Amino acid sequence: MIIMTEGLQTLAGDAMRKALVRFTHTPLSGAITGAVSTAILQSSSATTVAVVGFVGAGLMGFPESLGIIFGANIGTTLKGWLVATLGLQYQLGLLMLPLIFVGAFMRLFLHGRKAAAGYALAGFAIIFVGIDLLQQGMSGLEGLVSPENFPPDTWFGRLQLVLLGLTATLITQSSSAGVAAALTAVYTGAINFQQAAALVIGMDVGTTVTAAMATIGGTVGARRAGFSHVIYNVFTGLGAMLLITPFTWVWESISSGSLHRHAEIALVAFHTTFNSLGVIIILPFTTQFARLVERLFPETIPEHLQHLDKALLEQPSVALTQAQTALSHEFNLLLQHIAALLADGGPYQLAPLFRLQADLQKIHNYVDLIHVREMAGSDWERLVALIHAMDHMTRLHERCAEEEYRAKIARETQTFAEQREVMLTAIPRIISEVGKGDWAAAAQQADQMHHLLHDKESAYRQAVISRMGGGEIDVPVGTRQLQAIRWLRRVSHHIARVSGYVSQSMLAAGK
Repeated sequence: MIIMTEGLQTLAGDAMRKALVRFTHTPLSGAITGAVSTAILQSSSATTVAVVGFVGAGLMGFPESLGIIFGANIGTTLKGWLVATLGLQYQLGLLMLPLIFVGAFMRLFLHGRKAAAGYALAGFAIIFVGIDLLQQGMSGLEGLVSPENFPPDTWFGRLQLVLLGLTATLITQSSSAGVAAALTAVYTGAINFQQAAALVIGMDVGTTVTAAMATIGGTVGARRAGFSHVIYNVFTGLGAMLLITPFTWVWESISSGSLHRHAEIALVAFHTTFNSLGVIIILPFTTQFARLVERLFPETIPEHLQHLDKALLEQPSVALTQAQTALSHEFNLLLQHIAALLADGGPYQLAPLFRLQADLQKIHNYVDLIHVREMAGSDWERLVALIHAMDHMTRLHERCAEEEYRAKIARETQTFAEQREVMLTAIPRIISEVGKGDWAAAAQQADQMHHLLHDKESAYRQAVISRMGGGEIDVPVGTRQLQAIRWLRRVSHHIARVSGYVSQSMLAAGK
């Protein structure tokens, strides 16, 4: 299962990671995305750990991550169905041996996605060989291992089996491997349905440890995402414990005796049922669940926002100064992010954009509370200038978050080397002037940068169109390059406007 999962992650991991961020707009869409991505990657841990990383990096908000975490549990049940319906019902081990050879051949002699596909294929085939070996091994234990050797079907006995399943997952780091073993055991009669159900519940809870470990050293958002997986799975596990007896009764009432004859099918149906019910029950309360986790893991306010004190609102000039200071910090981080996009890292750092957006919204909310009595005077001019600056900051943020691929084109296309150098030369100077509090100088640097890029835009556009017309580049490539040109010019425009408006605010304050 490790081999198959690694191959699938290499083959589809990037696409799945992009899909997780792109299609998570509501708890329901997040749950569907989480279920589908887990079914494709065949690892709920891979999905949840990725989500923890996204939240920690600020690429996704914590509330948006919950749907994916809920849905991941449903996606992981697909492997159980494969084992129960194909692996146990049909002796596929010998038939799968040629696929292992083909997969190994692809892994050794091909490259890129084809090699990854071969690795995943080999892992998929080995699973069925492993199931055959499990069946052969357990068939030799007849008379030695039976349901009587395990804790009895009492509440205490079920709790013991839950802990046993949890421990097995901690050791193997794969709940799917444990579920496959439980399915084989129940199929061969080594344990009964109720015992297997309790084991599977424990395995579901045990799989949360990986996500919890991924939060070590992470941000508050990462801890919230990781431990929400733990809390949700414990909640689902408690519900599943209560569901074992009703599920057994309903199954037997529909088809008497079939629970014993088809215990493996009943087990995967139970696994899917309690995970699906858990999602159905929790989705309408996603907001409340998010608030609960946020209270358990309170967010520490960033230092540059700590001085946005509502007590200062009685003195608009002081409140405006604090808002301006906070905005300066946000602007500095965003400038570094833009430089990192164009320089592919270097001395600059990419900013956690989602967190940056949340912090900018807090500054917006604070400025909304600042009321100037007269629509004239220095405080009024400062307030209006700050509102303009924040508007351009928002649009600058959107250019970075939604059009990052255009920055990549500008970075990787040699044609834009001169334009790129103009920005990479000007941005450190602007950052330096902002750090010194000399917004007039920062505005002057930003304005020069914008005019240089604006003056060169027509020539670059013409050059790209000429290359398209001459057949040097095709239309899609040329179109993307034209978009990159516009991105550079628009970003420089927003930088110039933010610098200019904050400079006006400083001038109105007499600084």
